Amino acid sequence: MPSIRTLALLLAGLAMFGPFSIDTIFPAFPAMRGDLDADPASMQQTIAVYLIAYALMSIVHGPLSDAIGRRAVILGGLAVFVLASVGCALSTDLTTLLAFRALQGLSAGVGLIVGRAVIRDVLQGDDAQRLMSQVMMIFSIAPAIAPIIGGWLLGWGRWPLIFWFLVAFSLMLLVVTWLWLPETHPREHRISLAPRRLLRDYVAIVVNSRFQRIAAAGAFNFSALFLYIASTPVFVVDVLGLNERQFGWFFVPMISGMMLGSWVSGRAAGRITGTRLANIGFACSGVAMALNLAYNLLVDQPAIPWAVMPAILNSFGIALTFPILTLAILDMYPRQRGSASSLQAFTGLVLNAAVAGLLSPLVSHQPLLLAVTSAAFMLVGWMFWRWELARSPRVPACPKNAASMEPTDQM
Repeated sequence: MPSIRTLALLLAGLAMFGPFSIDTIFPAFPAMRGDLDADPASMQQTIAVYLIAYALMSIVHGPLSDAIGRRAVILGGLAVFVLASVGCALSTDLTTLLAFRALQGLSAGVGLIVGRAVIRDVLQGDDAQRLMSQVMMIFSIAPAIAPIIGGWLLGWGRWPLIFWFLVAFSLMLLVVTWLWLPETHPREHRISLAPRRLLRDYVAIVVNSRFQRIAAAGAFNFSALFLYIASTPVFVVDVLGLNERQFGWFFVPMISGMMLGSWVSGRAAGRITGTRLANIGFACSGVAMALNLAYNLLVDQPAIPWAVMPAILNSFGIALTFPILTLAILDMYPRQRGSASSLQAFTGLVLNAAVAGLLSPLVSHQPLLLAVTSAAFMLVGWMFWRWELARSPRVPACPKNAASMEPTDQM
C-alpha cells in the first residue's frame, strides 16, 4: 500500500480525467463549430452526450468493482478512455465526435466512482474524511486548469490537439495505476455478479429513503455550481466579454474556494461533527446565492471580478458538505460501497446531464435568470438536507455489524 499522500495524489489524478474531458474543450467550441459545421446548440450536446453516457455507465462501475476488484475496473476504464480520446482527436464530423464523446463518458467515471470506494476500503471515520478532503483539494485543480490548458493548446495548434493531450494524460494514469495502486477489495469480501443479486441490491439502495435524501441533497447543491460550469462558454465569452484564453477568470476563483473548503474539511475532521460541518457548508452556499442574486439585480451587465466572486463562497460551501454526505452513504453499505458510490454518482450525473443539455442553453445568455436558477437548485438541496436532519439529527456512524449486513437489512 502506498503512503496516504501518494494514494491521495493517485486517486485525485484518477478523478481528474473526467473534468478534463469536459472543461478542456470549452475554449475550442468556436473553432470546433466552424470545422464541424455545427451551431452552438449542437456543440452543447458534446457535453450532454458525454454526461448521459457517464451517468448510465456509473451504475456499472461500482458493482463491477465490488465483484472483480477495484484495480481491474480502473485499469479497464482507463484503457477504454485512451481509445475514445484517440477517436475524438481523429473525428472529422459532429456525428463521429459525439459517438466517441459517448465512449469517453462510458469510461471516464471509473476513477472518481471506484476511487471513493478505495478511500473507504483503506480508512475509516475521521481518517477517511481527511483523505477524501485531500483528494478533493487536489482534484479541484482540474476544472481550473483544464480550460486554461485548452486555451494554450489552441494557441499551438488546432482543436484535436486537446484530445491528444487527453490521450497522453490518461496513458500516464494507466501506467501509474498499474505500478502503484494495489487491490484494496480482497476476494473474500467480493459479491456475486449475478444480475438478480445486483438488481436486488440496487433496488434496496434506491428505495432507501435515507439514501434518497442524502444523495439528492448533494446532487442539487452541486448542480447550483454546475449550471455555471456548463454555461461557461456562453457566460465567459458572451456575457462577460472575455476570450477563449481568459476562462481562468471564472474557474480559478471557483476552484480556489473549493480547494480552501477541502483543506478546512480535512483540518476539521475529528474536531467538528459531520452534521455541523455540513450545516456550515450549506450556509456558505446560501449566502453565496443571495449575494449573486443581489449583484445581478443591481447591475445591467455583469463584469469581472464581481460576477465571479460568489462562486468562491459557493464552492467553499460545497467542499465542506460533499465529503460528509459521501461518507455517510458509503458507511450505509460497507459490502456494497462500489454500488452505493455508483448510485450516488448516477443521481448527480443525471441531474447534471439535464442541466447541461436542457437548462443551460435556455438560461446561459440571461445572467439574472442564470442566478435565479442556480439559487433554486441550492435551495432544493438544502431542503433535502433539512429533511434528513429532521429524521436523523446527527450523521450516524457505520453499524458495528455492518460488514455482514446486506442492503435489504439496512432498509
